Amino acid sequence: MKIERVDLQRIKIPLTAPFVTSMGLETHKECILVRAYSGTHVGFGESVAMDVPVYNEEDVDTVWYMLEKYLIPQLFSREIEHPDEVSQIFSWMRRNQMAKSALEGAVWDLYAKMNGMSLSRALGGTRTTIDVGVSIGIEPTIEKLLARVDSFIRDGYKKIKVKIKPGFDVEPIRAIRHTFGPDVPLMADANSAYTLADIDMLKQLDDFGLIMIEQPLGHDDIIDHASLQRELKTPICLDESIHTVEDARKAIELGSCRIINIKIGRVGGLTDARKLHDLCAAKGVPVWCGGMQEVGIGRAHNIAIASLANFTIPGDTSPSHRYFTEDVVTPMIDFVSPGVLAVPTGAGIGYTINEAAILRALVQHKSYFANQESTTTVIPNW
Repeated sequence: MKIERVDLQRIKIPLTAPFVTSMGLETHKECILVRAYSGTHVGFGESVAMDVPVYNEEDVDTVWYMLEKYLIPQLFSREIEHPDEVSQIFSWMRRNQMAKSALEGAVWDLYAKMNGMSLSRALGGTRTTIDVGVSIGIEPTIEKLLARVDSFIRDGYKKIKVKIKPGFDVEPIRAIRHTFGPDVPLMADANSAYTLADIDMLKQLDDFGLIMIEQPLGHDDIIDHASLQRELKTPICLDESIHTVEDARKAIELGSCRIINIKIGRVGGLTDARKLHDLCAAKGVPVWCGGMQEVGIGRAHNIAIASLANFTIPGDTSPSHRYFTEDVVTPMIDFVSPGVLAVPTGAGIGYTINEAAILRALVQHKSYFANQESTTTVIPNW
């Protein structure tokens, strides 16, 4: 497999509603789509980096720069037998996981298409459907939060994730339990909003039978999380702290968590996401697939990785209409039954690219050719 051309497309799509976390307010999804060409085939990837570096150190601009200056030229430099080799080609570069993942994901899709198999099958997935949870941002009032929870329960979501922050934590969780009862699969996501000084408050969450508390402490911490986990009955799930398989191994050995959230972009691509899955399976640690408000290409990659056996907790890959009025794939990703997505069986990601939707959202397009000059198109839509 010789990569002959790579296209980058920067797009910006409005969200159907603002999304608020402890890190801030989001009103648009801005991201980079990647196309990798070999012969008559093309594979698609998506960068999940945000437009500001609040989740990790990357943003849309740095991803574009790293792809253009380092990663695409490296990919052009050799033939590839299998997508697993891409992470080795990029291994000399530290971090920049989301940039690596975007290009590697396109190569995985390309490989699956060239071999006439679904991306799920290429990765070793065994599920034909996946259960889906929903992530709810921080609402302005508890009453509005309860209305949102009620709507999502009626839609059949298999897990309710509620964002929390200091001052909006115990009371909203208590209100959900009081209103909807103990059987609703419920978790809290703190996005690193707390410290060990908040341990007494966090221990109050043990009263509510949560599936997990996600990333309560520092975004780069596994030491304090181990101390906290010893004090909590509720499992801690690590997200932002886990960038590599080695991070996961150390966190598991330290007792920093009992569950791990796998985000493809955060860990550097599908190859390393699968390795992390395999490690956790061997250690008896369940995993689930987190979301970064991906458009359809990234959602398709999430569905494929979540078809692996140890993804036993519903992930955050909601249908497209949860965030967008139109998506970059067609048909838009949707439930096949309440709270359930089908794993595509068609070649590669299993969806058709909605070129018209991409053109409507396009900010910049640049094509790179092996041994040739690149070409750039800037679209003044925004």
